[in-house]
Amino acid sequence: MFRIGLTGGIASGKTTVANLFAARGATVLDTDVIAREVVVPGSRALAALVAAQGGGILDRQGRLDRAELRRRIFADPATRREVEAILHPEILAELQRQAARAPGPYQVFVIPLLVEAGLEHLVDRVLVVDCTEQEQIRRLAVRDGESRQDALRMLETQATREQRLAAANDVIDNGGAAAGLAARVAELDRLYRDLARKH
Repeated sequence: MFRIGLTGGIASGKTTVANLFAARGATVLDTDVIAREVVVPGSRALAALVAAQGGGILDRQGRLDRAELRRRIFADPATRREVEAILHPEILAELQRQAARAPGPYQVFVIPLLVEAGLEHLVDRVLVVDCTEQEQIRRLAVRDGESRQDALRMLETQATREQRLAAANDVIDNGGAAAGLAARVAELDRLYRDLARKH
């Protein structure tokens, strides 16, 4: 199966682009969605997180308090590494399980930390959704109510824009009007279908 790794910085528009590919018939597997699936109550990953971080990361129903865990991750690099060491193997194993069963002309793996985690080997091409850091900060403020300081801290935990672009086979510029996105996705969809047939 021909596989595209879709990545980009936080608030760059990865989900919007992924939805456009799905609407064109591509199989989209999103590691953010899988990350929620592997930490349901009773799961091995959630038990490991609680053992590492304590019960304070759970809500009253015993589910993972994602906002609290995210706060800890962005506040402390050691916590981020610990959490990633627990979650990443579980997420990748589930991604591979779902990919093995999924149909479609080609598959799009949405992996926000593709470059940071060195996961380019999982895919045939890397597609980066790109916008300026200023635009990311603006969107984080509008979407999540994040302060400029907190937004900058989030950006510091990710690969730089330059690092992502250096890893890209294809780039979608999502810094302007959304109208251009659909046309660019349609263009890439044609390319990926053609490459998949030759794969």
